[in-house]
Amino acid sequence: MLKKERFAAFAAYLEEDELEVKTELRYENPYELLVAVILSAQCTDRRVNSISPALFATFPSAAHLATAQFDELLPYVKSISYPNNKTKHLLGMSKMLVEEFDSIVPSKIEELQRLPGVGRKTANVIAAVVYNQPTIAVDTHVFRVSKRIGLVTQNAKTPLEVEKQLIRHIPEKHVTRAHHWLILHGRYVCSSRKPKCAYCNIQYFCRYYEKLNV
Repeated sequence: MLKKERFAAFAAYLEEDELEVKTELRYENPYELLVAVILSAQCTDRRVNSISPALFATFPSAAHLATAQFDELLPYVKSISYPNNKTKHLLGMSKMLVEEFDSIVPSKIEELQRLPGVGRKTANVIAAVVYNQPTIAVDTHVFRVSKRIGLVTQNAKTPLEVEKQLIRHIPEKHVTRAHHWLILHGRYVCSSRKPKCAYCNIQYFCRYYEKLNV
């Protein structure tokens, strides 16, 4: 199957699939999602969700977080990976959000990336989830699954290369759904070491499954 045909099959699947796909991070507003996504770097959503209620209860807005001291915030995130760096990022992010963006989470990728702790992946998540923009955040799951399925060429070496190829070929109306679907598929079905091919619904256009059965 050619890559063009795989993308067509993928788009058709997204059109028909009724599985609810959305971020598993729990949040009530853009500020909370931004904090949660920063904390989720190299950490599970489940772990972030376990500590975020207490964090948001104490620091319910960017203004509250911006006035916190390092030693005040650290205990809330100490069970998260890289707690010291993430504490610094959250404090810097909240101060910039208050001082330069009037506490409003920006919608532009370039502006989001100016915030401490916000790389392109985080910026894309905010743009997609909060502002419904056709962006794809390429995490380890999206990177692995899109190449394994055959949506992306094997010589795509960086998340940005993968992102560009996916955006180029996925119809705009399906981009946001594709973003969440690829993450969840990689998390629960197409795992790194032992993909659950027997339980997969896209065997018919997956390059990896094709090779297994040659």
